[in-house]
Amino acid sequence: MIQEVKETCFLNFLLERRMIMDMTIRPRRLRGSEVLRKMVRETRMDKSSLIYPLFVREGENIREEIPSMPGQYRYTLDQLPYCLEELTEAGVGSVLLFGIPDVKDEVGSGAYAQDGIIQKALRLAKKEFPDLYYITDVCMCEYTSHGHCGVLCGHEVENDATLELLAKTALSHAQAGADMVAPSDMMDGHTRAIRSLLDANGYKGTPIMSYAVKYASSFYGPFRDAAGSAPSFGDRKSYQMDFHNKREGVKEALLDVEEGADLLIVKPSLAYQDMITRVAECTNIPVAAYSVSGEYSMVKAAAAKGWIDEEKIMCEMAVGAYRAGAQLYITYFAKELAACMDRGIIG
Repeated sequence: MIQEVKETCFLNFLLERRMIMDMTIRPRRLRGSEVLRKMVRETRMDKSSLIYPLFVREGENIREEIPSMPGQYRYTLDQLPYCLEELTEAGVGSVLLFGIPDVKDEVGSGAYAQDGIIQKALRLAKKEFPDLYYITDVCMCEYTSHGHCGVLCGHEVENDATLELLAKTALSHAQAGADMVAPSDMMDGHTRAIRSLLDANGYKGTPIMSYAVKYASSFYGPFRDAAGSAPSFGDRKSYQMDFHNKREGVKEALLDVEEGADLLIVKPSLAYQDMITRVAECTNIPVAAYSVSGEYSMVKAAAAKGWIDEEKIMCEMAVGAYRAGAQLYITYFAKELAACMDRGIIG
């Protein structure tokens, strides 16, 4: 009996050895060195695809760290150039501006005022750092006293009445020097309304990067702390998307393409990489993934506890978004990712 077992084991060994000897396809051949691994890399990144979200507030001489987002700040206009210089030195060429006004009202008039915080920031930034590319968030939530993304009728956001204000906001940004506008409100028809008003006023060349696939997500908490944009009642589930749905996301993306969007955003990134892939596959325009505040803060918090390697996790998250199909990556880690590209860790 023992002899039979030994013979069987030896026979299996010979069969396995034969199988190994007959193998002609060995994926490990292309993993043998760092040079070779980089040579055959499927997903490639460079600094030109990074976009850094930046918060600008009223006041003077303030560089205010955001408690829930360590390492991120709210800048007054006199402090803004220092941040833009850091981005330039890091090789990050694009910023996404968010404004924090001193005064808010029911209709968010600070969003489209000629002397609004974003409009003033654009004029300053374009003068001091003209080679950077300036994208502006177009929404009402930071500017309304109730914190919702549009005009209210009772406790409901009135979609069509909001479109006019969004278009006015986008136009005022373009007039102040914005290179691109990015509506994030999730109102039906917002891209068409903005495109029409921009074109009618001579801004046919200003691209629209629409937050087309924006889910009602718990990942936005730190951002609402940063921008002071939490709704004073209710939530945003009547206009932001239900995170159970993927076909609806494709529908939203295709609608925005039809209305004239030049680029699309999928937001958040980390838990929605399937949607990045679907949107990239069903459309023929560039897709951006927005790695949102909650993603950033989770990494920071876990790294502070010593539970994860911040740099490695940051890089892995970024590569995941690009691998899923994103061509652009909006991230609070933009400067750090650029440094990792310089060092050859990713790229």
